[in-house]
Amino acid sequence: MILRVRATPNASRSEIIGWEDDPQAGRILRVRVAAPPVEGKANTELREFLAKSLKLSKSKVVLQKGNASRYKSFEIPDGTGPLDGRMG
Repeated sequence: MILRVRATPNASRSEIIGWEDDPQAGRILRVRVAAPPVEGKANTELREFLAKSLKLSKSKVVLQKGNASRYKSFEIPDGTGPLDGRMG
């Protein structure tokens, strides 16, 4: 399944903000990431944070699209459980 995320780097801590309907991207999960958007650090932190939140190994969370964008698409296994009770 594809998980669409809007990432905000340079936050004081990594956290899930929640779901929102974006006019351009559709239904997305807003996430703040503590890492800066330099040399892929924010993408790495986001991937690791999502994996931990979903109780998946890092290898199961794959960035498909949006390497240099705030809007990212991650491939995660079908049937993955709730994201801190906020999935869907």
